[in-house]
Amino acid sequence: MQLKWSDVTPKPLWLNRRQLIAGAATLLASPALARIEAAPSKYSSTEEPNSLEDISTYNNFYEFGTGKEDPAAYAGKLTVDPWSVVIDGMVDKPGSYDLADLVKDQPLEERIYRFRCVEAWAMVVPWIGFELAGLLNRVGVQPGARFVAFETLLRPEEMPGQSSPFIEWPYREGLRLDEAMHPLTILATGLYGEAMPKQNGAPIRLVVPWKYGFKSIKSIVRISLVDKMPQTTWNMLQPNEYGFYSNVNPHVDHPRWSQASERRIGAGLFGGRQDTLMFNGYEAEVASMYAGQDLAKDY
Repeated sequence: MQLKWSDVTPKPLWLNRRQLIAGAATLLASPALARIEAAPSKYSSTEEPNSLEDISTYNNFYEFGTGKEDPAAYAGKLTVDPWSVVIDGMVDKPGSYDLADLVKDQPLEERIYRFRCVEAWAMVVPWIGFELAGLLNRVGVQPGARFVAFETLLRPEEMPGQSSPFIEWPYREGLRLDEAMHPLTILATGLYGEAMPKQNGAPIRLVVPWKYGFKSIKSIVRISLVDKMPQTTWNMLQPNEYGFYSNVNPHVDHPRWSQASERRIGAGLFGGRQDTLMFNGYEAEVASMYAGQDLAKDY
């Protein structure tokens, strides 16, 4: 059953919300015709963002290939309209939700976040999105749900990297429920005020700024509330290298390289190297969630 937010929202509130942000529909239908209007966020970094060229040409998106330039080269054929997201599991209002209605019911913000990759490179990205908690509250999280599982689109005819047996497709990720409900965790639909580039995870992706980039799953088609820790792609593939939590922790090295420092993309070959910050610089906001955990064990 295909649901719209009008099916689960009182009609007067739904109509008022549609009138206030009707422009979002144009954006999704014709991304080139409109910009995303979004309020600035108190959670934004004060660091200077990377350029749009940096952000859109240096990516990990294995569905389009393993090279950093592959997503920009091959993602153009991806069909992102129409798009729907299945929300299921331990929720009060499961269903397949049209993306346009899903986005229109959420207050969009611009959030400038540090973005740290496990290969020891980093960017600062001006994402446009909304808090995942708002969506989860809307569909109603049932008692007993402890984790949120995500899946990426599976469409090998448009995503040539999915022909590789290297990864068990579709790409999967997951968060603990308190991580998913944290106000720093967003679903992003754009960057630099424009619709999300396909190579960056169009039309909707997760952004969890205190974790390594591979946790921020792209091109989401399913969100499931579950009571057990879900399988995640990189943990399934290399469990000794990629733990479920994947918090940025300079004191826990990847088995094949150090995580103690990082290289800022766009700063040149010999510039921009700096010490890695605990929780990617968001320690004050998120450290309390992991009180009492051994973060070398729960890596």
